[in-house]
Amino acid sequence: MLVYKIDVLGELKEAGYNTTRLRREKLLNESAIQYIREGKPVGAKALDNICMLLDMQPGNILKYVENTDTKNSVKSK
Repeated sequence: MLVYKIDVLGELKEAGYNTTRLRREKLLNESAIQYIREGKPVGAKALDNICMLLDMQPGNILKYVENTDTKNSVKSK
């Protein structure tokens, strides 16, 4: 599963993009902001915008962590 390596909203805030500005300027929609708050991965378009705003690569923002529950259920099939 994908997890965030950084505090995305914190990094955006440091770069001058609070959640109000992100919504008002249509840089990220409300659902993407909520997904980030919940630690869920966002879609490709939102990730593209985050990379652009923070001048980072996706690998600087997300990492893959093996989910043992998923791995065990796949092996048992």
